[in-house]
Formats: sequence, C-alpha cells, structure tokens
Amino acid sequence: MGEPGQLKRALIDASAGAIAGAISRTVTSPLDVIKIRFQVQLEPTTSWALLQRNLYGPSKYTGMLQATKDILREEGLPGFWRGNVPALLMVMPYTSIQFTVLHKFKTYMSGSSKAENHIQLSPYLSYISGAIAGCAATIGSYPFDLIRTILASQGEPKVYPTMRSALVGVFNTRGLRGLYSGLSPTLVEIIPYAGLQFGTYDTFKRWTMAWNRMRGNSSDDSPSSFQLFLCGLAAGTLAKVVCHPLDVVKKRFQVEGLQRDVRYGARVEEGAYKNMYDALLRILQAEGWAGLYKGIVPSVVKAAPAGAVTFVAYEFTSEWLESLTRT
Repeated sequence: MGEPGQLKRALIDASAGAIAGAISRTVTSPLDVIKIRFQVQLEPTTSWALLQRNLYGPSKYTGMLQATKDILREEGLPGFWRGNVPALLMVMPYTSIQFTVLHKFKTYMSGSSKAENHIQLSPYLSYISGAIAGCAATIGSYPFDLIRTILASQGEPKVYPTMRSALVGVFNTRGLRGLYSGLSPTLVEIIPYAGLQFGTYDTFKRWTMAWNRMRGNSSDDSPSSFQLFLCGLAAGTLAKVVCHPLDVVKKRFQVEGLQRDVRYGARVEEGAYKNMYDALLRILQAEGWAGLYKGIVPSVVKAAPAGAVTFVAYEFTSEWLESLTRT
C-alpha cells in the first residue's frame, strides 16, 4: 500500500485516538478532579497519615468519600468537571498524536510498507514505541494539561473563572516557560508510563489471542470487547501505580504560586522546588512516602476505566472509520 494508504491510516489513527481520548476523559473527569485536589494538598490526605508529623495544619481532604461530599456541597456537580474543556483540548491532540506516532513507529519497526491496523511487535519494541508516542504527544499538548490542573485544583472562589483567564494569568505571571512548568517530570514519567501502558496492553492482548487459540477458536482469535476492556484495565492500572510519584511532582510544579482560598490549606509557593529531584526530596522529607502517593486511590480507580475505555473506544472507532472508507 502506497502513500494514499499510509495517509488514510494516519488519519484514521488520529481521528480514532482523538475520539477515544475525549470519551475517556469526560467519563472519568470526577475522579481526575479528586485526584488533583489530593495531589496539590500539602497536608496529609488519609486518616492514617494524619497521625504522622504534619508541618502544615488541618487537612481539607482526608479521603475519597469525604472529598466527593465536600466538592459536591461546595461546588455542585459542575465542580467534578472543572477543567474538562482544556482537558479535552489536551487529550484530543494528545491521544491522536500518541496513536499516530505509535502506529507509524510500529509500521517502521516491523519493516512493513503496509498501513495495517494490528501490527504485532515484540514486547520490548511495544514498550519503546509506547514511550516515544507518549513523549511526542506530551510536548504537543502540555499547556492544556497545565491549565486543566489549575482550573481543577483552584476550588471556590475561583482564581481564574475561565480557561482564557487562566492562560493569560499564567503567561503574565510566569511567562512562556510557565506554560511548561512541570514538563521535565512529565517527560520522565511518560516514558515508563506510556511504555508500560502500551507494552503491557500489547502483551496482554497477545496472551488473550493465544488463549483464544488454545480454546479452539482458531478461525477467529481476535479478543472480544470484554477481553479488550480487561487488557486496557490492567495496562492502565499497572502504569499508574509505578509512575504516580512523578505525577504528584508534576502537579506541584503546575500550581506553583496559585493563590487559592486558604481553606484549601497551605499553598505551593513560587519557587518552592528547584528541580524534579529537589521536589521529590522535599515532599519525601515533609510529607513522607504517603506524600508521593497522594491521590493514588482515585488515580488507580480512574486509570483502570480510563485505560480500558480509551483502548476499547479506539479499537471500535478505528474499525468503524475503516469500514466507512471502504464503502
């Protein structure tokens, strides 16, 4: 298949990835908001951590249920979709770039000139292709990620009422570099995260196909929608657990200097952390290991369905778009 076929494949990958990402982000937004509130809170976020040394004072959020009730009471249902617009503006180019780069890399590494959908690589190349795709997607969509975090973490009263005001505010106070605050830990995180997510997904998918063949389904060993769901769930969960501390560091850099209401606790002051290593060390010293895993529960609860929904939506959307182009 020549250039027209490659272009068609790239467009299908980009479109399917964007749609899958938008669906996943919207469905899991409430869990994402809760996760961000935990991550940017300097005080302990669990009842057992409250017994440890606390340098900051009383905690605003101490558990998922309590945080859910507080956000619902103080901000209503819309509070759970704070920052969803920039999140969609982020995730659509992010996911489309991710899947496009992923498929292009797989096509290149397989030595095939054909724009096939289900190219199988070794587990190692699947990890590498996922990491490269994740880095490319992160750089292309990062400012939207930063604005999303700020809008989702600010609470009430709002520091920035709209996405535009947040963008202008960050640019005026921190300059162009401010729109990329936290990019370093994000890139360090995305390499193992995307690598684990895509590599593990491909591995589980390969195992599932082998299992289907063992059961006598040699005529059609393609995974069912439920099997794809389980593969995506396992891949998303594993990747999130391993990489969560770097996500906490990223969020701290993103909200530096945000003057949110004092009832949300201590603020992350401008210049609080010199670099990624300094941030990890300071969080560990002041908040313990629990500090590096703040928000891990909603993060894992979110990562599982998010990964599953993304992959299943991508597979089905990709097949649907292919069928449209064949007619």
